[in-house]
Amino acid sequence: MNIAHEIGVARQIGKYSDAVEVPAGARLLFVSGTPGMGPNGELSANFEEQAEQAWRNITAALEKAGMKIENLVKIVQHLVRKEDLAAYRAVRERALGGHRPASMLSVVVALPRPDLLIEIEAYAAAS
Repeated sequence: MNIAHEIGVARQIGKYSDAVEVPAGARLLFVSGTPGMGPNGELSANFEEQAEQAWRNITAALEKAGMKIENLVKIVQHLVRKEDLAAYRAVRERALGGHRPASMLSVVVALPRPDLLIEIEAYAAAS
């Protein structure tokens, strides 16, 4: 459904697509910045647990729209600590499997709450 366009940069950096085209007429889903907080407000102090919960939150939003991980066309990820990059790559790999949406990852100074260690924004498309 999504058409990936490779220009070669992504292959040099990580497992994502350089660009993803959404066909005309597709349903679009825009998922707000989603932290690693559970539906009841629980928040682990552990980065990896927050990252896994953030991906569970993204998956739940996709499912409510009748979509799956394979419908993701772009993800934007914000981490507050550079030392969490390796752990995050492993969590993201498990969440995405072989799917490669367009991707942006930044290390930021802070998120809206000091106890939030990660936030993920997602864009999906389905016919």
